[in-house]
Amino acid sequence: QAHGGGSLTALPVIETQANDVSAFIPTNVISITDGQIYLQSDLFNAGQRPALNVGISVSRVGGDAQTKAMRQVSGKLRLDLAQYRELAAFAQFASDLDSATRNQLERGARLTELLKQDKYQPVPLSEQVAVLYAGTQGHLDKVPVARVLEWAGGFVRFLKADRQGLLDEIDKQKALDDTLNARLNAAISTFNHQFGVEGYEDQPDPAAKTEAKKAS
Repeated sequence: QAHGGGSLTALPVIETQANDVSAFIPTNVISITDGQIYLQSDLFNAGQRPALNVGISVSRVGGDAQTKAMRQVSGKLRLDLAQYRELAAFAQFASDLDSATRNQLERGARLTELLKQDKYQPVPLSEQVAVLYAGTQGHLDKVPVARVLEWAGGFVRFLKADRQGLLDEIDKQKALDDTLNARLNAAISTFNHQFGVEGYEDQPDPAAKTEAKKAS
């Protein structure tokens, strides 16, 4: 109650054999719970931590437990990541991929990097929304995959230093409207210019004066 209500009646933990979730015990537990988080050792060993298999992990509560802002930025995220995993497995055996498939693979790799998180490092809602918005809207498509985490950390520091009002407004409204979208786009454009992202080198800072006025 102190944290907003809700109840937790059971949190079963099951170890699957050979990643088989269709065995007797997993299927029975899945049938009586409101969802499952499926962690996969293959993903962990590949450096994806938390090692969450988004294709198998589901929630019957779903968006009811999320803020509107989170639903807005993550609506297609699960599907995009699940499709990326399937394409990545197929791409290992394909020598000639069309441009659309390559673009989907590259964006999926960036989104996967974007979701990596250190232990004991909770992320505030506004920062999650801002970073996921950038990733799902394609603003990281020119950022090298190896530098995505560096970009995300730098972007959060930039927001805290120069756009704290934007973060505060996201926390307050818990939803994105046209005004907040425009301010996010401007902040991302400014940071990408500073970060040296391809295509943003010669862009001016479109929001510095506006945000400075808001801060004052």
